[in-house]
Amino acid sequence: MDKIQELVKKVLTKEVMMYIIFGVLTTLVNLIISFVLEGIVKMDGAWASAIGIVCSILFAYFTNRKWVFNTKAKGFKENFNEFIKFILGRAVTMVLEQGGVIIFYSCMHLPFMPVKLTLTIVVIILNFFFSKFFAFKDKKNEKEEQKN
Repeated sequence: MDKIQELVKKVLTKEVMMYIIFGVLTTLVNLIISFVLEGIVKMDGAWASAIGIVCSILFAYFTNRKWVFNTKAKGFKENFNEFIKFILGRAVTMVLEQGGVIIFYSCMHLPFMPVKLTLTIVVIILNFFFSKFFAFKDKKNEKEEQKN
């Protein structure tokens, strides 16, 4: 039992907890926009999903940058580099998510909501790792790694 508690403390850091909170909010932005566009506006599910993804990516960048990973980027160049890395990471997961929607919803005609929810869970996990180890990588740790 002590080992489980120790593992939970190690995994559930403040950073992870903040990521979960803003991840839930980011997911809600994605899902609400997607479901409103597909269900109420009657937009095609693939297009509704794409718009939901783009809106959630922008929301996630600003919240992750400030409240999750507490970036120390200074100046236009460092901030721009972080933004580009963040967008590249999210582009990878967006392609996976959108590809999944096209395959499972548009081609295989599976119900939109379970497809979207399942893909969203996979994307959330992948996005944490892209953000932590690629986009918002701590510069101090990066310099220490280069010395070794």
